[in-house]
Amino acid sequence: MFNQSTSSRFILLGLSFVPSLKVLGLLAFLGMYLITLIANLLLIIMVMINPKLQTPMYFFLTNLSIVDIGLSTTVVPKILKNTLFKDTSVSLLECAIQMHFHLAFGGIECLILAIMAYDRFAAICKPLHYNTIMSKKMCICMAAASWIASFINSMMHVIYTFQMFFCHSHHVNHFSCEIPPFLQISCSDTWLHEVATYFSAGSIAGLSFFLTLISYIHIVSTILKISFTDGRYKALSTCASHIIVVTVYYGTVMLLYLRPHSRSSLDIDKYISIFYSAVTPMLNPIIYSVRNKDVKETIRKNLFKNVIQSRCAKKTRSSD
Repeated sequence: MFNQSTSSRFILLGLSFVPSLKVLGLLAFLGMYLITLIANLLLIIMVMINPKLQTPMYFFLTNLSIVDIGLSTTVVPKILKNTLFKDTSVSLLECAIQMHFHLAFGGIECLILAIMAYDRFAAICKPLHYNTIMSKKMCICMAAASWIASFINSMMHVIYTFQMFFCHSHHVNHFSCEIPPFLQISCSDTWLHEVATYFSAGSIAGLSFFLTLISYIHIVSTILKISFTDGRYKALSTCASHIIVVTVYYGTVMLLYLRPHSRSSLDIDKYISIFYSAVTPMLNPIIYSVRNKDVKETIRKNLFKNVIQSRCAKKTRSSD
């Protein structure tokens, strides 16, 4: 499946060779990764243990948390390893696997965010038919379709990428295996591949953004028809967290993929990709937790209960 000319290892150039910046980068990425894991796992656990959160919105939020963990895991551990060790080379298979999962998780996130917007549309614009529209079977089907479509799309891109010849260099100007820097080091004609990349970005990210936008046009139209100010605020508050997440995510994706690429733009792409791969997965659970009363109440109750139980257990042991 892969071209024999790519049988050697690729060398990831990373972010910086300055030792002081490497130490700061190591601490920053390690902190972001730990926060991403803890925040997303905590959100998943809270949804599972609270019956009030067993709704379609939180089902997709759980999917989003799993995707965020996967998206961050495909990139950050590799950055930490390359920062700690001098050997920053990566095998073709390892690079292909990383590229595949990174692209797949990015596509799933786009589609899940679009489905979550549709969920808010159904809840606000079609409240009487909400349970029928967002039935359990429908939610599972939409989530499964998002995962399957994204993984198939990603696999096609990875296979196509590593069919190219890489005779210019095996030094990849990036901290992970992504398509744009590989197009720069290829001696093959990359025009068709660039067209396919833009088409893929348009078909998944563009279509997802368009569907999200359509959903919110209907939501805003419905909210404006509500005569009471409190009713408008309550309806809008249910969408606030999703609007923030969508704005941050799609803003980063558009900067990264939906603009012309050149050799001089690769350094900018690296830093944009950091925000997309490491910062956004960390912010998403925090945004949803801070602005969601049910999640905050569940966290507060369970943490408070665990603290009391642990203190009571310690007192019982000390008295014995």
